[in-house]
Amino acid sequence: MKKSAKAFHTGTVKKSMVIKAPKQKVWRKISNIVGLPSWLVDCKETVFLSKKKRGVGAIREITFNDGNTIEEHVVAWKDGEYFTYVATEGLPLRAYVATISIKPKSRNSVQMTWESYVNSKKMTEKEFLEFLVFMGTFYETSLSNLKEILEK
Repeated sequence: MKKSAKAFHTGTVKKSMVIKAPKQKVWRKISNIVGLPSWLVDCKETVFLSKKKRGVGAIREITFNDGNTIEEHVVAWKDGEYFTYVATEGLPLRAYVATISIKPKSRNSVQMTWESYVNSKKMTEKEFLEFLVFMGTFYETSLSNLKEILEK
């Protein structure tokens, strides 16, 4: 049996969902970048690591139920539309850049999209593909949680 070689891999994960809630209500919820425990899967706590709480330069640390922590820095922000962040610690990746965006579909619904670009640390192709599937499921389940909260 041939052992697969470990290498760097690049990929993207993108999930979208229509949320039947006014744009401002959705933006208020997602732009509170430490408000994740209410909707992010397995999120135990999120705290600010920066004095800045919104916009470019805001830094958060997310602690998951399994004890893993991820540090994220906001690198782009357009009020009411999107923000982009990079993870600097805590993932089996050399690069992780993600954008969460909302676009109005009607007066009382938005299309929310969570999209990321990833570049792995050395792993097999199988490990990387499994990681991408995990991320996709994580995004989808988290968006479903958010949808359920916002549509109440």
